[in-house]
Amino acid sequence: MIARVFVGRALRGFADGFIAVVLPAYLLALGLGVLEVGIISTATLLGSALTTLAVGRWGHRFPIRRLLLAAALLMAATGLGFAGFSSFWPLLLVAVVGTLNPSSGDASVFMPLDHTMLAAAPDRTAIFSRYTFLGSTAGAVGALASGLPEWSGISLRAMFVLYAAVGAVVWLLYLGLPDQRSEEQKPAVPLGPSRGIVWRLAALFSIDAFAGGLALNSLLALWLFERFGMSLAAAGAFFFWTGLLSAVSQLAAGPLARRIGMVNTMVFTHIPSSVCLIGAALASSLDVVLALLLLRSLLSQMDVPARGAFVMSVVTPEERPAAASFTAVPRSLAAALSPTLTGAMFAAGAMAAPLVACGALKIAYDLALFAAFRKQRAAS
Repeated sequence: MIARVFVGRALRGFADGFIAVVLPAYLLALGLGVLEVGIISTATLLGSALTTLAVGRWGHRFPIRRLLLAAALLMAATGLGFAGFSSFWPLLLVAVVGTLNPSSGDASVFMPLDHTMLAAAPDRTAIFSRYTFLGSTAGAVGALASGLPEWSGISLRAMFVLYAAVGAVVWLLYLGLPDQRSEEQKPAVPLGPSRGIVWRLAALFSIDAFAGGLALNSLLALWLFERFGMSLAAAGAFFFWTGLLSAVSQLAAGPLARRIGMVNTMVFTHIPSSVCLIGAALASSLDVVLALLLLRSLLSQMDVPARGAFVMSVVTPEERPAAASFTAVPRSLAAALSPTLTGAMFAAGAMAAPLVACGALKIAYDLALFAAFRKQRAAS
């Protein structure tokens, strides 16, 4: 079961990796402006939030396998929708109802379902580290593949057909998952005794997500396109290396969390990455910018496996599906608000402002998380 979850995450990571870089180039090629790119990025995250909310509220009534199969079909339909439409409003509708992910991480309905299936594994933080490592590594390869339109001459539209094909392969993979309702375990339930801590975490995670939405990979690619005239192939190569560094760093999250704790791992790796982002926003040399962003990528995602494992550790096993969803939903909603703001700031000529705001807000989140949960003990 775990192997199929890992392979599914890797396939989705590959697709998310090239879509995050191709999306702004595709939308600009269709004649849309930077503001419209921000709005569509917002719509993708808003749609993820709504579907994840539905999973948290009603998902415990269905086997996880069935929900994953439905999500994979939706992924395939999303790719075909983006490949088939060229005007703003149809694309916006597909963005809202689909699974497109303009970020560097898993910001879709798949994430809480995967986390629930992995939560029962021993050495939870190590399992989550491997899960995020595979996703990040595949995302890095996907980012490199975003240069295919320039290398091979295929159309940008064909990349969305490829995204749909990956969704179909994921659906076939999930057919082999066990139906967890047939296993001897207590059924999932809505949030109960852990409601308070889950909502406190969700509120803090929302600050982090809002900040991250200001500098999604798609928007960061757009920033590099607009400010430095970077080509699609060069951007793909750059995001390959950022993704690869993020992936390698996540392998250290498990050992580091065992040594210093999950909360300390989240906070003390996150703050320096935010400082690097602010420095990149203010730098004028492309070489300095890329160096700082590479250093940021080495640190910025180490909190992801620790965060997922921490949430699963502070709730009862029966509440894990709901906890995963209800910490993900406010994150997605908060993140959905900010890409449009970034697009508006870019359109107004304030190119550095979104990145500086992202870094400052993330530092504030880290300090608040440390103050609130530094003494929290997590169960195994």
